[in-house]
Amino acid sequence: MTTVEQPVDVLLSDGTTVQLRPIRPSDGPGVVAMHSRFSERTRYLRYFSPYPRIPERDLQRFVNVDHRDREAFVVLVGERIVAVGRYERLGPQAPEAEVAFVVEDAYQGRGIGSVLLEHLADAARRNDIASFVAEVLPANGAMLRVFSDFGYQVQRQFADGVVHLTFPIAPTDATLEVQRGREHRTEARSVARLLAPRGVAVYGASATGQGVGAAVLGHLRDGGYTGAVVPVHPSAASVAGLPAYPSAADAGVPVDLAVVAVPPEAATRVVADAAAAGAHGLVVISAGFAEAGGEGAAAQRALVRAAHAAGMRVVGPNCLGVANTDPAVRLNATLAPRLPVPGRVGIFSQSGAFGVALLAEADRRGLGLSSFVSAGNRADVSGNDLLQYWQDDPGTDVIMLYLETFGNPRKFARLARRIGRDKPVVALASPARPPGVGDSAGPDEVAVAALFAHSGVIRVDTVAELLDVGVLLAHQPLPAGPRVGVVGNSSALTGLAATACAAQGLTVATGYPRDVGPRAGAAEFAAALAEAGADDEVDALVVVFAPPLPGQLTDTDADFTAALPSAFAAGKPAVATFLVGRAPAGVPAYPSVEEAVRALARVAAYADWLRRPAGVPPELTRVDRSAAHAALRPEALDPAGLLAAYGIDVVESVPARSAGEAAEAAARLGFPVALKAAAPGLRHRLDLGAVRLDLPDAATVHRAYAEMSALFGADVLVQPMVPPGVACVVELVEDPAFGPVVGFGLGGVATELLGDRAWRAVPLTDLDAAELVDEPRAAPLLRGHRGAAPVDRAALAELLLRVGRLADEQPRVRALTLNPVLARPDGFSVLHATVRVGSAVARPDTGPRRL
Repeated sequence: MTTVEQPVDVLLSDGTTVQLRPIRPSDGPGVVAMHSRFSERTRYLRYFSPYPRIPERDLQRFVNVDHRDREAFVVLVGERIVAVGRYERLGPQAPEAEVAFVVEDAYQGRGIGSVLLEHLADAARRNDIASFVAEVLPANGAMLRVFSDFGYQVQRQFADGVVHLTFPIAPTDATLEVQRGREHRTEARSVARLLAPRGVAVYGASATGQGVGAAVLGHLRDGGYTGAVVPVHPSAASVAGLPAYPSAADAGVPVDLAVVAVPPEAATRVVADAAAAGAHGLVVISAGFAEAGGEGAAAQRALVRAAHAAGMRVVGPNCLGVANTDPAVRLNATLAPRLPVPGRVGIFSQSGAFGVALLAEADRRGLGLSSFVSAGNRADVSGNDLLQYWQDDPGTDVIMLYLETFGNPRKFARLARRIGRDKPVVALASPARPPGVGDSAGPDEVAVAALFAHSGVIRVDTVAELLDVGVLLAHQPLPAGPRVGVVGNSSALTGLAATACAAQGLTVATGYPRDVGPRAGAAEFAAALAEAGADDEVDALVVVFAPPLPGQLTDTDADFTAALPSAFAAGKPAVATFLVGRAPAGVPAYPSVEEAVRALARVAAYADWLRRPAGVPPELTRVDRSAAHAALRPEALDPAGLLAAYGIDVVESVPARSAGEAAEAAARLGFPVALKAAAPGLRHRLDLGAVRLDLPDAATVHRAYAEMSALFGADVLVQPMVPPGVACVVELVEDPAFGPVVGFGLGGVATELLGDRAWRAVPLTDLDAAELVDEPRAAPLLRGHRGAAPVDRAALAELLLRVGRLADEQPRVRALTLNPVLARPDGFSVLHATVRVGSAVARPDTGPRRL
């Protein structure tokens, strides 16, 4: 959401940044100056006349708006206004508004019009405007394309030489797809400019060769970087054997990237110098920013603001740097003295120190690197930006992430689900979770692992696992199934491998494990492997090799490394544990059988996810977003109305504080009734006596109230009786890695104690909802356990879809609990609902594009 107090930075189609904010009365001179820079054609197309100057009366109307019936946004490059967009309601309380915008000639064709339209439509919807109208000259093809390409259902009429456009501005699947496609392209381009610069300026490299600036400069120089390296130094004529300049622009060469290793107080001066040289981005190695406290945080904000004002993006601060092994670039702008060999794996590390160790270990294992980014404090560029870039990067096949925290979790989950269909994403991320928001603690560690898996992310727990899985993905095909052929020359090792496969959810294929015996030579071993590779009942191979006893084999028989490669030509993945010697080239080798099998299991689970259909968010009837918005108004918050707007009906509950009130409510609702303690944690505790059922008359209500109030307090709830069923619980919480997640489980103290919940990230598909119902360990109770009638699981799945749609469309809803939900063969009844609502601040990954 864009407000006067909180302007936003946005990316244009070429990857540069600009600021967008509502217009202010003080913007008059800036608007006049922008108008003076317009060409005659631009003025004519916008105003339908030459309009050489803005009259004072018009200017005052332009810059003074009420931010409701009349709104206007300006786009700034630095302090200069380069575009204005506005809407004006067509009459008091009218649902329509006229929209128009104009962009300075030098900035046309860079996506400013579409960004303005997104933000204007968002502001208009929040002020109960449902559609826009616009008048455009037929010659203004660029403006017509802005409207037609956005995905809106545009109606056109031609009259009096003008094209009249009308279109509803409610978000649709089409508009969302267009918006996210533009987001993807702009973010990918902004990162591409950082990783393939024509020249790099280095600030803060000392002439003595000491310090981090000098280290990065040396790595750039010695790594074979193909562009120009420009040391910037206030007085030295040369640094590290390279000509130095007092300003980057003085070098007279294109400079696209600035590496910054100066103290925080000098960083904004560096931004100005780099901008003057035409740099597109900064890699800030320096520490002392947000990680150092309040002053550092303020310096970090000033740094990013200055960079964005100059159209630049920022990696860091407090980061390791960036690298690109493409032979046409050979960029090592990092603190790591040596990069892994060129390859097809992209690596993102939030931590700088961790990134050094990760690169060193990848190099040791021969894991080929395509590009690397360490984001440090993530003041701007994040892992999500790199996901956008790597999705289309032809040089990257595998993505590896080390994530300490998630800045925009909802976006991460969305991108991972999309990108994982094309390229595997491996993430080292902690499964631990802070306390949840609402009645639920949210997903536990097991559920978090499942959430990652269902989003197509291979989550690992350690650095070793990250590289174990990365090496396997980089060198081997994906398995076609879970069946594993175990081949080795030691019965102990093959048995251990079989046990590890079972523990990791893999299936040992029929006829395996196969032990060729300790006396088998290389040729015999290779033959057994070739046979296993050709076996149609085998999807992957686990190879274990123990050293033969001294004198057991001749030298010719013992040349396993030379003899085995041909055995791996069947196109099936293989992992190996060689306790002596080296595995054949291209076959991932692991120190232990357990590590080898664990890596294979992780990849097999990902391959299984790929084979499953993605599902679709189905159409739902009885959804009224306008009624939902009305129910969420702060002055009249109505949780029951919110749920009803999404087709979720809750059995009426009447609060009472005395026996008389309870009996009166029961009479109105109709006997028999249920009496429940009002506290949320007691409403379903039949075992504690906090719930009394089937009360047939006023006298029994009086008696039940007297007993309950003595135990649980005066506040009770009265409800009409509904048919019995299997108690279930539906939850919505915010997860730090995935944003809103929907949980489902069966009710009861035992299932709550065991954390028997299944979880999926929003938005839910039809398959997500069906799997949620069937996944809890207690789910057999829904399918007719021990002769009971099966419940309507399709109705439960639809309920979950409605909760997911509510979470997706109403970002103010932070937590929701439906407990209990009584499921029956003929449907279900929701007995109680708790809704927690947050502020109107926009949730990440909702609304118009912004950084």
